[in-house]
Amino acid sequence: MLTINVAVGLAVIVVLRLRRRTEARSRFDEKLTVLIVLALGVLIAPTPVGHAILDFLTQLVNGISRAGQ
Repeated sequence: MLTINVAVGLAVIVVLRLRRRTEARSRFDEKLTVLIVLALGVLIAPTPVGHAILDFLTQLVNGISRAGQ
């Protein structure tokens, strides 16, 4: 339960950071955003939501690769 709550908090932080204008970001700000997104990914990955996202992306990639053949 704690993992999901921290993940939700990080998701809110990511959304708020990405709403800012691109020109207003420094390199440090961009690196910090990347680190936060990576931490969010690590927290979400082992949860049922993470598995659902992985399954969805797997099906999407398989569908795209089949359509290209």
